[in-house]
Amino acid sequence: MTIYQFLRLFLLWVCLPHSYSPEIMFRRTPVPQQRILGTRVPRSDSKILHRQKRGWMWNQFFLLEEYTGSDYQYVGKLHSDQDKGDGSLKYILSGDGAGTLFVIDERTGDIHATRRIDREEKAFYTLRAQAVNRRTLRPVEPESEFVIKIHDINDNEPTFPEEIYAASVPEMSVVGTSVVQVTATDADDPSYGNSARVIYSILQGQPYFSVEPETGIIRTALPNMNRENREQYQVVIQAKDMGGQMGGLSGTTTVNITLTDVNDNPPRFPQNTIHLRVLESSPIGTAVGSVKATDADTGKNAEVEYRIIDGDGTDMFDIMTEKDTQEGIITVKKPLDYESRRLYTLKVEAENTHVDPRFYYLGPFKDTTIVKISIEDVDEPPVFSRSSYLFEVHEDIEVGTIIGTVMARDPDSTSSPIRFSLDRHTDLDRIFNIHSGNGSLYTSKPLDRELSQWHNLTVIAAEINNPKETTRVAVFVRILDVNDNAPQFAVFYDTFVCENARPGQLIQTISAIDKDDPLGGQKFFFSLAAVNPNFTVQDNEDNTARILTRKNGFNRHEISTYLLPVVISDNDYPIQSSTGTLTIRVCACDSQGNMQSCSAEALLLPAGLSTGALIAILLCIIILLVVLFAALKRQRKKEPLILSKEDIRDNIVSYNDEGGGEEDTQAFDIGTLRNPAAMEDQKLRRDIVPEALFIPRRTPTAPDNTDVRDFIHDRLKEHDLDPTAPPYDSLATYAYEGSDSIAESLSSLDSGTTDGDQSYDYLRDWGPRFSKLAEMYGGGDSDKDT
Repeated sequence: MTIYQFLRLFLLWVCLPHSYSPEIMFRRTPVPQQRILGTRVPRSDSKILHRQKRGWMWNQFFLLEEYTGSDYQYVGKLHSDQDKGDGSLKYILSGDGAGTLFVIDERTGDIHATRRIDREEKAFYTLRAQAVNRRTLRPVEPESEFVIKIHDINDNEPTFPEEIYAASVPEMSVVGTSVVQVTATDADDPSYGNSARVIYSILQGQPYFSVEPETGIIRTALPNMNRENREQYQVVIQAKDMGGQMGGLSGTTTVNITLTDVNDNPPRFPQNTIHLRVLESSPIGTAVGSVKATDADTGKNAEVEYRIIDGDGTDMFDIMTEKDTQEGIITVKKPLDYESRRLYTLKVEAENTHVDPRFYYLGPFKDTTIVKISIEDVDEPPVFSRSSYLFEVHEDIEVGTIIGTVMARDPDSTSSPIRFSLDRHTDLDRIFNIHSGNGSLYTSKPLDRELSQWHNLTVIAAEINNPKETTRVAVFVRILDVNDNAPQFAVFYDTFVCENARPGQLIQTISAIDKDDPLGGQKFFFSLAAVNPNFTVQDNEDNTARILTRKNGFNRHEISTYLLPVVISDNDYPIQSSTGTLTIRVCACDSQGNMQSCSAEALLLPAGLSTGALIAILLCIIILLVVLFAALKRQRKKEPLILSKEDIRDNIVSYNDEGGGEEDTQAFDIGTLRNPAAMEDQKLRRDIVPEALFIPRRTPTAPDNTDVRDFIHDRLKEHDLDPTAPPYDSLATYAYEGSDSIAESLSSLDSGTTDGDQSYDYLRDWGPRFSKLAEMYGGGDSDKDT
């Protein structure tokens, strides 16, 4: 303890009321059951105070905290007026800390504190005192309470809840803007003296910030503090008690203050002119390049929107803002052409999207730059004059007639010649062809609208100097109709006439169809090929006609069938007509005209066949059918197990017989395979029953069958020496293909890897069997399959 603290404690102890040694006195009064406690208090009336049923009247004891003496600290003295000083009374102390913290001299009544007391731990103690007879231990005074109150001294410094605070304030704030408030607490008694009165001051952070002494509020002290110049500040605040006077205790804390961003900086392009390049073949939407304006601000205050405000390329290019990188991405808006224009100029503007009105005076918050875009030349494929072609041609044109011409050019400055071809996948029947030099389409086969009205072709244009650069175009060929088909009956008509028919009676209504499709629609005319005395045709003028009778009554025994030629004509040019014959049977009908029967005998009489002859013909047919059935059944019994020479699958023939072992020379002989010429002439098949002996045809041996013979011999030897082979005869088959074919492969799977066209002229040298392939693949330039 310093000398100043000791003097302060001493002066405080002297100035306290009752700071002298208190003495409690007991006096006997003449009134029974009444005790009086006397203290050294001023008496203005020179009288003794009286209280019923109480022998104690206490004042508080006061004790300074943090006593530093070597002896026990004296608290006060208890004394009864019945204490004669002869030691017959005994003082007893009980309550808070009695016997440990506080002790009493049982003879004199002096109370002492045994150790230092901290008011911040406990501000007062309640105890009870009593005087008893030492010998009988009977109380001479009733027990009563008293309080020892601990007086505070300034022994605690102010403390902050946090050692380090974090705070922020917007940049460019005005002077006096509140940043944060810090508060320190002092454990001393705030109701006594200035021990707990705290005053704040700033030790570090001037001249940027200040602090209010009474409240601890930190405020800005300089105007226009710029985050871009300095963002972090460290301020040290001191809290001192005793009202900030000398000798007071103090504590400190650190406040880290960050200047937050405001939009006080406009965007700026680092360059006045930016050069970009793009290929002329770049498709729409291709990114050409990016531009970026820098902004010293952060977050949303640095967000920028880009736009094209001027230039000769506003229609050809577009710009979009990339939010993540804050870049302006320039993209292709329309197709580019190096031969048309090689340089475009754009004026691009960047503007802040969140502008703070308080800082308009620092603006404008936008900037511009010039972007020059150079177009680079590439070898472009040919360009057709149209996106698609439509040709119309009549179906009756001659083979080789030109139906139309497609045009294409090389858009490059070199203007390479163009070669045309047809995609044969779109013309599998090879009805059309094209001149490779001028793109003229012509027919190579006759056309027929009734078979196919539309032909959808694909024409390929390729540069001769660079065949890989190709372009395709759709060509639609519409076949126009020509009246080249005659009308004919719509259906087959089964017509009959009743024997009792009357003149003008309707027996049939006919109609016609025509494969042609004239522009004005179908119109047919019906007439008879010659005048007929029995029937007539009446045209209904709606593409139908009625067949009417001309006489009264018919006799089926005389004539059972009439053939009526009807001429059907159309009205298109050239007029086409055909003659259809109606077969009209004569039948017996009832009175209402319903057919009852049509005699079959009448149909045969004109041919001169009688009923007996017809029966004989039917019997002959039945006999032939029976013989044919028997022959087929017999042939099925003799059918070999291997049904067809074309069946080349492995076959296992089951004979269901046991054989004669090694001596059975009639069994299958493997030597036949080794030497086909040694086959016995009279050896017969065992899988069918032989009907007659025949001489089998001798198959001439190949000039060189060593390959097959050696293969079978090696496999047989290997099988005989196999220890895992079964101990009985078994059949082993081998899928041996033999040597390669001299024709090699006809596959076109790898034809796409070659640079030029494949030549198929060698197909013509293979004979007539390959003439069709030679015709399909050995054509001219227009036959190229793509």
